[in-house]
Amino acid sequence: MSHGALLAVAAGGVALLLLMIIKAKIQPFVALVVVSIGVALTAGVPAAELVATIEEGMGSTLGHIATIIALGAMIGRIIELSGGAASLAHSLMERFGEKRTPLALTAAGFLLGIPVFFEVGLIILMPIAYGVARASRKPLLVYALPMGAAMLTVHAFLPPHPGAVAAATTIGADQGWVLLFGIPVTAVVILLGYLLAKRMTRREYPMTADVYAKVFGDGDGSENEAGSEAGPAPKGAVAGAVEGAENPPSFGMVVSLIVTPIVLILLGTIGTNFLSEGSALRAVLTVLGAPMVALLVAAALAAYFLGARRGWSSARISEVMGSALPGVAMVILVAGAGGVFGKVLVKTGIGDAVADVLDRTGLPLLALAFAMTMLLRAVQGSTTVALVTTAGLITPLLQRTDLSPQQLALVCLAMGAGGLSVSHINDAGYWMFTRLVGLEVGDGLRTWTVLTTAMGVAGFLLTSLLWLVV
Repeated sequence: MSHGALLAVAAGGVALLLLMIIKAKIQPFVALVVVSIGVALTAGVPAAELVATIEEGMGSTLGHIATIIALGAMIGRIIELSGGAASLAHSLMERFGEKRTPLALTAAGFLLGIPVFFEVGLIILMPIAYGVARASRKPLLVYALPMGAAMLTVHAFLPPHPGAVAAATTIGADQGWVLLFGIPVTAVVILLGYLLAKRMTRREYPMTADVYAKVFGDGDGSENEAGSEAGPAPKGAVAGAVEGAENPPSFGMVVSLIVTPIVLILLGTIGTNFLSEGSALRAVLTVLGAPMVALLVAAALAAYFLGARRGWSSARISEVMGSALPGVAMVILVAGAGGVFGKVLVKTGIGDAVADVLDRTGLPLLALAFAMTMLLRAVQGSTTVALVTTAGLITPLLQRTDLSPQQLALVCLAMGAGGLSVSHINDAGYWMFTRLVGLEVGDGLRTWTVLTTAMGVAGFLLTSLLWLVV
């Protein structure tokens, strides 16, 4: 099949994918698998090889990311139900002081956003923002806007979040380098977002009557109602919160558990790059620094220090860790289906055809990665789907270049910047945030959408500056 025909098949496949997700409201996992099958058959993959191609794409992707995402979710769940998340937020507020409470909640969003998924983080921290706004009689958006944007930034940029892990795995980027560059980039982007949100919230935006009553009314049941806006609380969440409230873990303990896997992964990357090949220390750091092992160590430590040592039975620890899995199962499958789509693009030769077109545009790789991810994010709404789809499309082009591990990590971060941008009415996270803070659609676009897009562009510019020095 000619390059022109392959490109037409690719364009049709992406268009069908978007129609299925946006118009027909078909679950992204199903849509990705159906489109992958259709593209494979149309582009000439023999029927006898179709199933093997799908299994190879799914297996090679999930072999890398399923365990990482699941263990990350377990760590976050233990921190959540032990009361560690609330303890972290309140400790930061005490340290920053009353005048800097918005900055403290932003820092809490950054730290908590590493092990906890965006939606769960909002449910955990929003009642705290409600209480602070009620006590200060200041608009809720002053506290909630930079806090929510911080969690979404971490969700788009950093492992162990599914989009970042899937993108890094697909393009072959080392997650240690992604973290080494990504943590400072994310921190700066969040700080810039905080400063921009501070300007935005000088103007007071009207709140819907129900949220206004929750925040500034008598306060009865506000925490439970905040959770009900986004659906029922996860199984065990209420009981867990009560357990943690009686004897919450210390600030230092929670932060230590959050940074443990990050430090191990970074040490593994440093050992691989700077220690001699036969070194015993390098071998040890390589094992401990593998993302799966690092997160397994952190999960075991969290289970002991936040669970067993504080009176949880083995059955309770098992229940809590198990309760993290239903929430991430579909995310894992979406990432795996993205791997199938990427495998089909390679198998059919579409990847090379797309790479030729992208190469002829003359745009730098970083700009292509950012623009493609931002476009897909704007069109279909999901950060994870945008990242895995872009990774599959751009990988053949990356394979033609001689990029260093550091440059591959920066490409991954540029994609994360695109995935952060343009959160609007087709994004579930947009609706969750605007409903919890009581914003009308127009005001949500003027605040949340503008802020996330500005932060995404800032992340891309910072990544571009790093590209000049690696």
